[in-house]
Amino acid sequence: MDPGERPWETARRECQEETGLILPEPPRLLATVHGLPGGGWPYSTIGLIFDGGRLTAQQIRRITLDPREHDEVRVLPLDEWKALMRRSDFARLSAVATARRTGEAAYFGAWDWEDASSTPATSC
Repeated sequence: MDPGERPWETARRECQEETGLILPEPPRLLATVHGLPGGGWPYSTIGLIFDGGRLTAQQIRRITLDPREHDEVRVLPLDEWKALMRRSDFARLSAVATARRTGEAAYFGAWDWEDASSTPATSC
């Protein structure tokens, strides 16, 4: 996050820098993730997951990745991601997809799903 940026402005800027895509203003909040200090990191953290919208085939073809950040684009149905991801990561992805579908934001009490003391709540 750059000085003076709001979280959604950071999300829009990072998305454009890393993919070339421009998100709507402001994107809808889908989920928050809170992390306590640990694992060599001395500070509490918070992550915000915003809705990037549904991409058209043309938008997907126009994605230009920053090779320092990413090396591949994949577009798959949600269920196909399950075999490609750690169980904890897929559970988080699935909860975010539910938040997008229902319009109710999800909350994650930790960065690592399996270490979370609480399950995602669909409220906000």
